[in-house]
Amino acid sequence: MDRQVPAVTWLLSSEHATVRYLTLTQLLDLPEGDPEVQASRTEILADPWIEALYSGQGSDGGFTQPDGSSIHAYSKWTGAHWRLVSLVELGIPAGEPRAVAALEPELDWLTGKTHRSRIPVINGRTRRCTSQEGNAVAACCRLGLAGDPRVRFLVESLVSWQWPDGGWNCDKRPQANHSSFHESLIPLWGLIEYHHATGSPDVVNTIERATDFFLKHRLFRSERSGEMIHPEMIELHYPPYWHYDILQALLVLSRIGLLKDERCSEALDILQAKRHPDGTWRASRHYWHPPGGSLYQDPVDWGRRGPNLMITLNALRVLKSAGRIKI
Repeated sequence: MDRQVPAVTWLLSSEHATVRYLTLTQLLDLPEGDPEVQASRTEILADPWIEALYSGQGSDGGFTQPDGSSIHAYSKWTGAHWRLVSLVELGIPAGEPRAVAALEPELDWLTGKTHRSRIPVINGRTRRCTSQEGNAVAACCRLGLAGDPRVRFLVESLVSWQWPDGGWNCDKRPQANHSSFHESLIPLWGLIEYHHATGSPDVVNTIERATDFFLKHRLFRSERSGEMIHPEMIELHYPPYWHYDILQALLVLSRIGLLKDERCSEALDILQAKRHPDGTWRASRHYWHPPGGSLYQDPVDWGRRGPNLMITLNALRVLKSAGRIKI
């Protein structure tokens, strides 16, 4: 990809070292030894976004409110769970001590007896918000902890909880028999990261069944009627949290090389059509409030107006992987 492409030029001019690093390595394919790549990589941990995501971290690895009270790992969006997803997607190095420390309360929560005892099985199907385990597995694998027994335990759980149609769901209604897009994409991502990190064949079938779940729906359409399942599915947002949209789905599928499957073509067309004349993409929906705001604050102000750095970066990564942008 040419660095003179206006959107690429814009990404490279960002104040955020994380954005520059990912643009250089994943859009321009520069090697890690390139001086420009090295310079941006060394600045990642001092990036304002990274510093904000680590703000309020305590000695136990968890996070606290300004008044010193502890924040549960899953507290939206200030708990360790959500911060870790953002940290690894922004390219922090594997083994980064503060991130590894933040995983401890996260793993203690997800593997603890109290949490596990509340997971129901109804009509033979585990009703579980597997986005939680999926995000944790993905973060652990990116940080070099794929070999931790607790990670293997979560992976085995995801495999055993998969529904017959290939996804997962937390719907406790006995008659519910169709997987949730929200609760299926993130465990798929976690299992893909686990397979990349370990090469384990034990998750291959689960990954294939989950990817088929999305592909047979063309990422946003009813398998029966062909109608759009919900208009929010084609609205772009960042961070994804547990919410599904076609860009996040395409990004996950790109990590196993599936974007040239014909069933992705319509979602890719929609993504391309959302590109603005200046070559960038914008968020069309937000699930967060900036620091100091109301409910569901994020430690980071990701930008609510104008071109969005991470959506533009991810859209270009997807289109490159799909072969729709010339390299």
